[in-house]
Amino acid sequence: MSKLETNQVDPSTGTTLTLGTSGDTIAIPSGVTIANSGTATGFGETNTPAFYGDMDGSQTISRGAYVKVTGMTDHEVDTNTAFDGTTFTVPSGEGGTYFLYGSIRADYELAGDDAKQARCYLYKNGSEFIQSQWQITGTYTGRYVSLNVVTLTALSAGNTIELYTLLEDNSGANARLLTGTSIGGYKLF
Repeated sequence: MSKLETNQVDPSTGTTLTLGTSGDTIAIPSGVTIANSGTATGFGETNTPAFYGDMDGSQTISRGAYVKVTGMTDHEVDTNTAFDGTTFTVPSGEGGTYFLYGSIRADYELAGDDAKQARCYLYKNGSEFIQSQWQITGTYTGRYVSLNVVTLTALSAGNTIELYTLLEDNSGANARLLTGTSIGGYKLF
């Protein structure tokens, strides 16, 4: 093995400098700093697939029912054509660990401003796998409730992720979800 010591290596004008050939490993020893002042491509993860959508209107929710949230197409991000505004489906070859989040904004005006309970769920493959919950005993005279869920989870190709909610009031009326109710996530590795 030879050792080359120099302060700068430049390619011929207008060409690309190549280090090694296919199958080679370029080792960067511990303690070495790589300083980049240009554009770095092909290093690390790109955090895709990535998806996001939020509601641009409202959705009435039947009291006490577990309801899938639909119509989250405002400000939509969908890097791999895997999100339809309701369901994210992990694309083929994209299994891994994902960061996922969901958020609901509930309005109890239809229910006379007497919120009793709100739940925000992420469903994986049609079943609940994480939730946040707000609940009060007695009578509450509040109109708005916001809840979020956040998780890291392993997903495989074909797995689905959806946002569900349950809203309940003291007077037996329906409530609604508002603009800003959202779902999103991205692959970490």
